[in-house]
Amino acid sequence: MQNFYLILAMFAAALSAAGITWYILSITSQMTYVTLADGRKQERKLPLLFRVLLPLTHNFNAVTHSKALEKSAALAHRNLISAGFDGLLSGTEFTALKLLVPLALTPLWWLLLTILGTAMPDPFATDKGVFLFLGLVYFYMQPVMWLRSTLRARHRSIQRALPFVLDLLTLAVEAGLDFMSALQRNCERRRPDPLNEELIRMIREIQLGTQRRAALRNMALRVNLADLRSVCNALIQADELGVSIGAMLRIQSDQLRQRRFDRAEKLANEAPVKMLAPLMLCIFPAVFIILLGPMLSKIPGLF
Repeated sequence: MQNFYLILAMFAAALSAAGITWYILSITSQMTYVTLADGRKQERKLPLLFRVLLPLTHNFNAVTHSKALEKSAALAHRNLISAGFDGLLSGTEFTALKLLVPLALTPLWWLLLTILGTAMPDPFATDKGVFLFLGLVYFYMQPVMWLRSTLRARHRSIQRALPFVLDLLTLAVEAGLDFMSALQRNCERRRPDPLNEELIRMIREIQLGTQRRAALRNMALRVNLADLRSVCNALIQADELGVSIGAMLRIQSDQLRQRRFDRAEKLANEAPVKMLAPLMLCIFPAVFIILLGPMLSKIPGLF
């Protein structure tokens, strides 16, 4: 009878493992998309762990909709919109993922620490609680770090494309096209990128009846990038004061290129300082061992 229960338990465990494996493989094969303002679908890559845990986020609605996490969910929602995940991942779902990721990975981390503590008693056996706490903190912060890196990459792409787009708009406006026609033609002929997506969304808002000034403000708030915000503010002022948009676009393009040059110069000046730590920790000890190792090995009684 005991053998029967043991076989039944093993069969149930194998069936459960097969079901979990099938679910993860099915999630891996799925593609996640966002719908752009013009109806096209653009792929957005979510981490595999997020896609696996996303169906479980509705179980945390009572926690994520509480007043204690209201500000955190609102901030996450704004950052997700700026990162281009509007409609794919909400702020409350992201807040729930911050709770689900530690719950899912902490048992595996504890099992790994137990195995390492058995194989190498020091330091994993004595400091197991400290390593467990550090892992819990890292798992909680991992969604936040992913969102920050994704947002930085999107902002970097917009910064690189913005001066070129402004040059094209300047040429089109000075050639006789109005600003909206030049903007629409530019969006139709350029490949989809983060800046093009935001411009298409702004054009659709204007076509639906939103004033151009309001649409520009909405785009600046949505993207939350200083360079784009300055361009939008300049266009709003040009619209209000009746200044030539072509001249304003040319000035903004020159300023953006100067800012990009200043950022590159700043990074070049920071490079020697950032290289100092790897140089002291890795290269100098290696050179010391390679040059002095053979001489020190010949000293009797040193080793």
